[in-house]
Amino acid sequence: MRRIIWGVVAGLGVAWLCCLPRELFRDVSYSTVVESAEGELLGARIAADEQWRFPPSDTVPARYAAALIQFEDRAFRWHPGVNPVALVRAAVANLRAGHVVSGGSTLTMQVIRLSRQKERTLWQKTIEAVQATRLELRYSKKQILALYAAHAPYGGNVVGLEAAAWRYFGRPAAELSWAEAATLAILPNAPGTLHLSRGREQLLTKRNRLLGRLLEHGDMDRDTYEAALEEPLPGAPLPLPALAPHYVNRCPQGERTRTTLRIGLQKAVSDAVDRRSNDLAAEGVADMAAVVIDNATGAVVAYIGNACMDRERPGMQVDVAARARSTGSILKPFLYAAALEEGVILPRTLLPDVPMNLGGFAPQNFDRQFYGAVPASEALARSLNVPAVYLLRSYGVSKFHALLKEAGLSTLTEAPEHYGLSLILGGAEARLDEVTAAYAGMVRFYQGQSEADFAPRLAIGYTLEALKEVNRPDELDWRLIRSVRKAAWKTGTSYGFRDAWAVGMTPAYTIGVWAGNAQGQGVPGLTGARAAGPVMFDILNLLPEEERWFEMPGQAGHDGGQAGHDGGVTPGSDRGAAWVAVCVQSGMLAGPECPETQDILIPAAGLETAPCPYHKNGEFVLPPAMEWYYKPHHPEYTGARKTRQEKAIEFIYPASGSTLTLPRQLNGQVEGVVFRAAHHQTDATLWWHMDNTYIGETRFLHQLRLAPAPGKHALTVVDGQGNTASVVFYVR
Repeated sequence: MRRIIWGVVAGLGVAWLCCLPRELFRDVSYSTVVESAEGELLGARIAADEQWRFPPSDTVPARYAAALIQFEDRAFRWHPGVNPVALVRAAVANLRAGHVVSGGSTLTMQVIRLSRQKERTLWQKTIEAVQATRLELRYSKKQILALYAAHAPYGGNVVGLEAAAWRYFGRPAAELSWAEAATLAILPNAPGTLHLSRGREQLLTKRNRLLGRLLEHGDMDRDTYEAALEEPLPGAPLPLPALAPHYVNRCPQGERTRTTLRIGLQKAVSDAVDRRSNDLAAEGVADMAAVVIDNATGAVVAYIGNACMDRERPGMQVDVAARARSTGSILKPFLYAAALEEGVILPRTLLPDVPMNLGGFAPQNFDRQFYGAVPASEALARSLNVPAVYLLRSYGVSKFHALLKEAGLSTLTEAPEHYGLSLILGGAEARLDEVTAAYAGMVRFYQGQSEADFAPRLAIGYTLEALKEVNRPDELDWRLIRSVRKAAWKTGTSYGFRDAWAVGMTPAYTIGVWAGNAQGQGVPGLTGARAAGPVMFDILNLLPEEERWFEMPGQAGHDGGQAGHDGGVTPGSDRGAAWVAVCVQSGMLAGPECPETQDILIPAAGLETAPCPYHKNGEFVLPPAMEWYYKPHHPEYTGARKTRQEKAIEFIYPASGSTLTLPRQLNGQVEGVVFRAAHHQTDATLWWHMDNTYIGETRFLHQLRLAPAPGKHALTVVDGQGNTASVVFYVR
């Protein structure tokens, strides 16, 4: 018999130990809750079951805990999950009333009931009591309070203390007053009858009675109690904060996420972007996005996926900062830095800026002009398209494509040949958040201290110096006005005026801005400098002042003046850099005939670049096509005084191998195209031949309008000294 008894006891003990599920609220869905770096609520999304139910917190505010215990379960701190005294008292009250007026449930039992959601019968209450005692063994009193606070109903579709605090009072539960905490302690007791929109007198009476208990218990003093009595009940539920709505959508759904966004900066940046976006909306530019990154950590500290969420329009819900958009010129700095690092160019190497046509691809500068030859750093600062295409052709499309993917651009899903040379002019798409992160990564790499990375850091240093010279939209010169904030920055404008970009960098922060229409329509006159640039500088002025600026690595102790040495590698060349003498006019390694040189520090790969080819007999002489476009912008240029040059003639248009489509007039007649050539001597005469047939001569201005038949053609020009130039082209 004894064995049977012990067996029964043991069986009951095992049953008791196993009676509680491992997860009490396993099938409960939670709201998406997103917080700032400081723990402030940025925004939230309703749970899958259409309830505002925040993910559980480990803590319960002291005021709410005190109010809840006084109202629901004054013996909570000492009972084992069930309060026999309360059960007896409830049973007596129910018998006297003839119906259920009191349940006698402890807070622990209510946690079990909330988790099980079963019909309230005597049998179910017995199960709750047993499981409550088991719950007390598994969790601390503090944890049980937290479970209750997270899952108690507060009327309507509001569940849990945190959601209720925000919906009814517009602030976190930790900041509730005594009156507010008491109100929320009462609501779960009968959320269907005690509701903020009805039964307010009954609710107010219960709240004030609870405040009296708290006073008697010593939780508050008399002055606090009297002030609490004067506080009104809240009104209609309040909307939750929506400080980063698009960023909230990016966060894990149904979870609480602590982000790196800084709430004060997020608000200020949002206001600045909204102001500018509202101004541009009158011009047909509906949308704008901005991203701010802390360079030291790579953390996003402000994120505006789209501006002006209160302005109704198609596309307002689109997170444009995370959408692929045509890049325009925004990727040029990465090409310049890479070309410097690998010795394709030196910082001020002259790049061609003359017409080119490669299989129908004929890039143009934004102002539709050509400048003949432009220093690489200036071409970057002015965002000239043609020199950038020449540079990409020299560097290699495949290498640049791989570099951009390595920098974090996930949108380059096609093979390099799909983009071709247009990759540098907006032929690819990129996301604002990834472009901004790539720029921030470049700054972070630059500010590293690794000697092994000295050469690429040096290349980036020259890139930042060039970008510091970009003309500002406000036309202010940071060199002349001390209060003007400095930034190295770049703009971009896509084909068809659909996308306007601006990215600015300081030692501490990188700012990216995009403006346009989320639905893709272009707007005449929409440019990066005009639409995105001003916003970028508005945001820059919101950031903390920075006393330091980017320091060029390796420059200390060297004046960079006239070359006074052999241009060789100085001590420390194991860092992958060298001091060299370069030609001041061409920016290339100085040749024996270069009259003016300067010492600069370059990545060691630059030692393999060609020396300056433009100085002959003390004269600076460009090739004819470059000279043709260079002279109008450089009146000091004298050119060649010799009667015969190594290359006296060049075709300006078309490029060899081009395929031409002849335009037609409205009546259908072929109009023809203008063929152009350049000669070193301004008064030279050229004789033109096409397919070995003489077609005319020109002097001073060497151009002819021709309408060749479809097919392959060869065009040749000859001058009086026997110099010739030829080009082969095709007509469709």
